[in-house]
Amino acid sequence: MDTSDLATLTERARGLADAGGRRILGIAGAPGAGKSTLAARITERLDGRAVLVPMDGFHLAGAELERLGRAGRKGAPDTFDAAGYAALLRRLRRPGPDPVYAPAFDRALEEPVAGSVCVAPDIPLVVTEGNYLLLDEGPWAPVRGLLDEVWFLDADPGLRVSRLVDRHVRFGKPRPYAERWVAGSDERNARLVERHRDRADLVVRLP
Repeated sequence: MDTSDLATLTERARGLADAGGRRILGIAGAPGAGKSTLAARITERLDGRAVLVPMDGFHLAGAELERLGRAGRKGAPDTFDAAGYAALLRRLRRPGPDPVYAPAFDRALEEPVAGSVCVAPDIPLVVTEGNYLLLDEGPWAPVRGLLDEVWFLDADPGLRVSRLVDRHVRFGKPRPYAERWVAGSDERNARLVERHRDRADLVVRLP
């Protein structure tokens, strides 16, 4: 199924929230596709019945990436704590009496920040977004099975690349460096993400 209507998407998410128990909606897509924007809009429209938990909170810290020799590939699948993310999803699927605290990613610091997102026990829907929700390899493989539904956000490639470059510049990178990074690391990751789009329940194309 293919949809581009925000109202329809909101009602689909509301249906998950109304289904009983705790449900998890994933929004996947290539870097710069607009996942965080769509996830935030859907969450806001559900009137306090959903919480956004971004996959990017599981970025490895900069110092650890340097130690592992992966700093030049930041954003690739092995620069995240994928097993930790899957463990959080399992915990979120079985809410207990206490809140669950999730990390977020601070783009100004370029670092994950623990305990940034509170998911109260009575929240019926968790929305999570990230590049690698549909990967079927390595420590990412369990993630798809922990999500009740996954949408793949399909963006115009030119707009997506332009958006990515502007984001890097906005957070302090010189434009020539940002353009090289996007053309190299980000686009390699985008091609990997695209290869797994068929595992999504829904393809979303927004203007």
